Amino acid sequence: MYWTENPVAMAEARCLCQIIFCLSLTLAWPALLQAEETPAPMEVWLVTYGPGEISWQRFGHNAIWIRDQELGLNHVFNFGFFDFEQEAFFRRFLQGKLLYFSAAQPAEREFSYYIDENRSIRAQRLNLSAEQSLQLAEYLLGEVQPENRDYLYDYYTNNCSTRVRDAMDLALGGLLAAEYETTIADQTWRDHTRRLTVDDFWLYLGLEIPLGPGIDRTISRWDEFFIPSELAAAVAVTEIAAPEGSQPLVLEDVILFESSLQPPPSGPERWWPRYLLLSMAMLAAAWLACLLLPAVTPMRLVRAWLLLAGLVGAALLFFWFFTDHQMARLNLNLLVFNPLWWFLAAWKWHKRAGIVMLSLSLLTLIMVLLPPGQYTLDVLAAFLPLNIVSAVLMLRYPFRPASQPGVPAAGDR
Repeated sequence: MYWTENPVAMAEARCLCQIIFCLSLTLAWPALLQAEETPAPMEVWLVTYGPGEISWQRFGHNAIWIRDQELGLNHVFNFGFFDFEQEAFFRRFLQGKLLYFSAAQPAEREFSYYIDENRSIRAQRLNLSAEQSLQLAEYLLGEVQPENRDYLYDYYTNNCSTRVRDAMDLALGGLLAAEYETTIADQTWRDHTRRLTVDDFWLYLGLEIPLGPGIDRTISRWDEFFIPSELAAAVAVTEIAAPEGSQPLVLEDVILFESSLQPPPSGPERWWPRYLLLSMAMLAAAWLACLLLPAVTPMRLVRAWLLLAGLVGAALLFFWFFTDHQMARLNLNLLVFNPLWWFLAAWKWHKRAGIVMLSLSLLTLIMVLLPPGQYTLDVLAAFLPLNIVSAVLMLRYPFRPASQPGVPAAGDR
């Protein structure tokens, strides 16, 4: 009530407030000008996407997110693109010469895609200097140019994650390579392949058949970064040198989106029993078919299996000798799937064919001990019983000429 009843006092108060405001603005103005002239420093984030439900999403994915007001960047640089419509896609895929390409797109668009796919998003802000951040940004901008973006994809040695690893190592002056190239990994390439595909029954088996001993050798932690989650885990505990002492490489580690999908197991387990059950189920189905369907006979089923297994063996030889798939070479699964089975199927002396097949089948029982040390238990569990039963049936039904015209030979039963 005092201010409303004293106009003079009110005028004096307004004047005092104006003086205080002007004095405050005068003092703060240099700081405001400096804030406008000095933009926020560039932020570099390692982004890791969790596994998805589609076969090629099982291993996760990653990218590098650059945020810089001065350069107008809020983009995610991604090395994991491929085009089904590229020239001779299927032939290049079979030959191991598939082209992938890198691209950059706005962060909002990138993240919304993975959220729609129900894939987790983890972001780690890297502790890089202004010079290191700028060097990385310039490198990534060069990599997405049309003349540079394509690269020859290799799942284990040159994929989306190894490209991210190499880009980060370039900015860090080789720090990642120096620290992790000599560190032995706890798991092999096959171990990671098995644990990340175990939820897909057929994909798991489909990869176990063509992959040879190259993925069973001991690898370094550096090699292990072909898996995005392994790179993220290593970066989270990496230290860098600074004038004030050792500092963490990761300044912030946040989950931008949490997937509802079940995470994969941390390591491989004994999953071969489920494939042994598959083999037993196939043999039981074949036995029932022979009982219930007059046109289905044991030897016809044996011939069908030998032709199919021989075809798979021919494919393994093709991958070994006529493609760039390095990890498909020296494949011991040829003892299970062998083009020789074609000749056994056509050989009229079933008993001799049975002896040959049974001998090779027994040899496969010790193949896990043979060099170069390939893991084969899942393939053996799924298909060795079929070979053994086929050999026994050929011994059981040796070829004999029909005793009367029109009477089928015993081997045709």
